[in-house]
Amino acid sequence: MYKNIEKQVKLELKDQVDYLDGQVVSKTLVQNNLVSMTLFSFDKGEEISTHASGGDAMVTVLEGKGRFTVADEVFFLEEGETLIMPKGIPHAVYGEERFKMQLVVSF
Repeated sequence: MYKNIEKQVKLELKDQVDYLDGQVVSKTLVQNNLVSMTLFSFDKGEEISTHASGGDAMVTVLEGKGRFTVADEVFFLEEGETLIMPKGIPHAVYGEERFKMQLVVSF
């Protein structure tokens, strides 16, 4: 079930999370045993350090540009681009500039 977001309303996901100077901001939309969906905003230079997920993690950049490191590979994603980071593989996310993304993890 969705939370923290209006239902039956036309909206843009990138408008559902704000930037904060010097921070990574997250807004959870769905969280259960099968899937989690979260919106993030990254200020330029902010990051989520290397970690591994308990499920496959799909990110879609909604605005700006981010750097995603998966194992030893580096990917630069811009608005509209998507990357799937496999379960159990270490990955990190860095704000090359201010950017927003949607994260969907399926367990």
